[in-house]
Amino acid sequence: MIPASHLTDYLREQALNLDLTDVQIAVMTLQAVIAVDKPIPQRDVYRYKVPKLGEGGSCSLFGELDETPYDLRVVLGVETPETTAGLVNLNALLDSVNAKIGADWLGIYRKIGVGKNAVLVKLAYKGVESRAEFPLTEEFAEFSNNSRVGLTGWAVVVDDVEKWRADGGGYYECDPKVKSEICLPVLRSDDNVLGIIDAESFTAGHFTPERQAWLAALAIVLPQILVNLPPLENGESLPN
Repeated sequence: MIPASHLTDYLREQALNLDLTDVQIAVMTLQAVIAVDKPIPQRDVYRYKVPKLGEGGSCSLFGELDETPYDLRVVLGVETPETTAGLVNLNALLDSVNAKIGADWLGIYRKIGVGKNAVLVKLAYKGVESRAEFPLTEEFAEFSNNSRVGLTGWAVVVDDVEKWRADGGGYYECDPKVKSEICLPVLRSDDNVLGIIDAESFTAGHFTPERQAWLAALAIVLPQILVNLPPLENGESLPN
């Protein structure tokens, strides 16, 4: 059971003005999703398609897929029953949350590596193909909300992407149809960033407080899974 004080602390620190009861109900629901036994996955939870990256790797080429899928086994190590179970749980949580919020894209990323080689690696997602890694550098954070949240540990809510960009906000465009976005940090018990979640919609203003409650709940329950996945903490470069 996650104490209510942990929920209120997260909401306060992330400046999310959400109904505590809504978040509590969502957390309990997602805890039940984690607890239930799940069948052996019928699809590959370790490999997924990714778009080709533009010159220098700074942007994705929308609609152009790389011939080589991204393989999480390179990042997480050899395939084990425990790691598979963790990835299956991540996908089950995405299914449950997106049934409530109706996002057009929803993904979970884990921080892997240290120092200048630290990146956010996409572990599970729903929606069109997108890049697998986001560098955790100040330079990349200037135009990527994922990297910004991964570096700062502070939530970013974009109700209107067009207005956000017009006002000078940096924005990494994976899909030109995206009109709104919310990116939340997943925090360790010491408040250091463990990962992030990112949700996007083709409709401006899609992420109402009721929908944000489910995303906040997801960010709050994820540490129990992400901390048990094998990290790559030796500073090695990851595959692109």
